Amino acid sequence: MNIALFGKTLASDCVPFFLRLIERLCDNNINILIYTPYYEKVVENLSLPESVKTFQTHEELVAQAQMVFSIGGDGTLLDTVPLVRDSGIPVLGINMGRLGFLSSISQTEIDWAITQLIEKKYTLEKRTLLQLDEPKGLFGTITYALNDLSVLRKESSTLIVVEAFVDDLFLNAYWADGLIVATPTGSTAYSLSAGGPILTPNSANFVITPIAPHNLSVRPVVIPEDSVIRLRVTGRNSSYSIDMDSRIAFLDEPVDIVVRKADFHLNLVKMQDKDFFSTIREKMLWGLDARN
Repeated sequence: MNIALFGKTLASDCVPFFLRLIERLCDNNINILIYTPYYEKVVENLSLPESVKTFQTHEELVAQAQMVFSIGGDGTLLDTVPLVRDSGIPVLGINMGRLGFLSSISQTEIDWAITQLIEKKYTLEKRTLLQLDEPKGLFGTITYALNDLSVLRKESSTLIVVEAFVDDLFLNAYWADGLIVATPTGSTAYSLSAGGPILTPNSANFVITPIAPHNLSVRPVVIPEDSVIRLRVTGRNSSYSIDMDSRIAFLDEPVDIVVRKADFHLNLVKMQDKDFFSTIREKMLWGLDARN
């Protein structure tokens, strides 16, 4: 089996856990590939076995790997999406950060996780992605997002007005700092911090969440995932940004922003003893109050 390791940084306090991961993979005769920019940072601090290979592109990943380990936080896992794309290669998140809704395996669970993988005690959880249809070419060929698409004001002194249509039916004109369209996966990210609801991964919905709306009665709206969403920034302030996960583009004129469900999923590796509800209880510290 070939497993690709993807990361961005390796903090000094994470080095022992990374070495343990390499050791356990080698002990089980698993071939290791490391994303080239990550490899270059890793070898600055430690030596790796000569058998370790590198990869840099989507094509190289698809040709060689059967699984990807995302080593970092949720932001790191989001950055695996442009590499994995529609290949169906499963992704396992190993959390080297703090919160980690997507990167559910902690540093101390590495031994257990490798054993679970070897014994095939895991399932693949299909996560829905957003697809940006218009404006075309804004993000090159990477036109999809696992978490969300956000339309945000560029200037801090004025609101923007975002008109939203769902399946060509007018929803609302939002006077706000911006607007988020989130997948179930993204419902625990930016949308949650803006007051949106938590959606379970298999809920087959999107949520439209306003950011600091001028009218306090404006609330998030949950819609079916097969909806086509069209947004347009109007009003005096025509400068705004469009954010898709970790990618951002700036615009200075009104254009139609058309978003829909992507025609492929991201396969997240889920261990048998892990589930979504236990994850949000743990990460959000639910139940720590004695009254619960």
